[in-house]
Amino acid sequence: MKIQQIYTGCIAQAAYYLESNGEAAIFDPLREVQPYIDKANADNAKIKYIFETHFHADFVSGHIDLAKKTGGKIVYGPTAKPEFEAIIATDNQEFKVGNYTVKAIHTPGHTLESTCYLLIDENGKQHGIITGDTLFIGDVGRPDLAQALVKELTTEKLASYLFDSLRNKIMPLPDDLIVYPSHGAGSACGKNMSKETTDTLGNQKKTNYALRADMTREEFIAELLEGLGLPPAYFPQNVMMNIQGYESLDKVIEKSLKPLKPKEFEALANQSEAVVLDVRHEDDFVKAFIPRSVFIGIQGNFAPWVGALIMDVKQPLLLVTPEGKEQETITRLSRVGFDNVLGFLDGGIEAWKAAGLETDHINSITPEQFAAELSEKNIVVDARKPTEYEAEHIEKAVNIPLDTVNSNLDMVPKNEDFYLHCAGGYRSVIMASILKSRGFHNLINVEKGISGIRNTAVPMTHFVCPSTLK
Repeated sequence: MKIQQIYTGCIAQAAYYLESNGEAAIFDPLREVQPYIDKANADNAKIKYIFETHFHADFVSGHIDLAKKTGGKIVYGPTAKPEFEAIIATDNQEFKVGNYTVKAIHTPGHTLESTCYLLIDENGKQHGIITGDTLFIGDVGRPDLAQALVKELTTEKLASYLFDSLRNKIMPLPDDLIVYPSHGAGSACGKNMSKETTDTLGNQKKTNYALRADMTREEFIAELLEGLGLPPAYFPQNVMMNIQGYESLDKVIEKSLKPLKPKEFEALANQSEAVVLDVRHEDDFVKAFIPRSVFIGIQGNFAPWVGALIMDVKQPLLLVTPEGKEQETITRLSRVGFDNVLGFLDGGIEAWKAAGLETDHINSITPEQFAAELSEKNIVVDARKPTEYEAEHIEKAVNIPLDTVNSNLDMVPKNEDFYLHCAGGYRSVIMASILKSRGFHNLINVEKGISGIRNTAVPMTHFVCPSTLK
């Protein structure tokens, strides 16, 4: 069977391309749709269907643009109510793509309309299943995202639906079936995803905690909900864009790709409510940046961090980018619905400095300098996730996870210098930029984070598994 996974690491998302006998289908496409069209053209195939597993929360799908450009029909599962033309499949409805068959299997739980697509080859053999956010490798989808739309739902009720969907619809399928999920490790749509992006269903039955054969409904609900943090604030906004529609990406790029001379950029920043978003590498940012700008580098998990920290997809943005990365930045912002870019700094930070305009910087030191300076009196702030902190942290360090910084400013020291670090140096610079934009200038960033500090003599506290205690 000709099925290709198209994985985008920065948002941990997988789309799929299926082709047979001159017909093609795309599953859960990203917003930039030209690569799918190019693949179909290379195969002399026509895109017949655009299958959506559910209304996505963590990214804006390319379903509408792709349908307009190719004539392909958008397909959702039962109970979906999009505000545009689409086929609403019934449970077990079959669709032909060339000599292949795609069977819709309604699997509510992650959301009410969540649907998996069983792939059947020309000989009638069940080859694989595109599971969306119903089943991941090592995990299953979080059951709390639909509450933003249907208030009477509870996470427990959705988790119960998911228990039934997995046991009654997915687990009875053949063990050699290939599982094709929509996300991998790093996505906020689950909590325990593997770095692997495909597996056999049989192996998942052996290794995925949520597919244990002897698991009761109550045990499933308890384990699924344990340690489930709040979803990022931008998730409901992306859901609504996927339901209601959105502006064409071509138009978004056209209006956003606007070069601004330093004086124009400065005037617009002062006159508007725009956030200056600097996407260069953290090593460059700490040396010189526009005062009160926010750093989120495009070399990391850029779009999810923008969504988690800036939160409002309608927020006006002004961009500072590496040369030649302007359109890429705009495109990657659009993946999570941030379409309101007012323009970018023409010539970058060097042009800003050449115009004699003010810059700021972040005090940043090496792990070795940190080790030499650190004493019991110093305050250390750890910007990593709680699970990272619990596994290993500097003695007496205070944990303020990056994604909570906006709601935890009262935990940040105000009157004395403090050290700030993360795992590798990316997240701490993001947090440092946010804190400086809010008037906290008493911070010292530690380059390379824990990965560098481990190589020094700084005392660390490590988690010890209870089973190893005597």
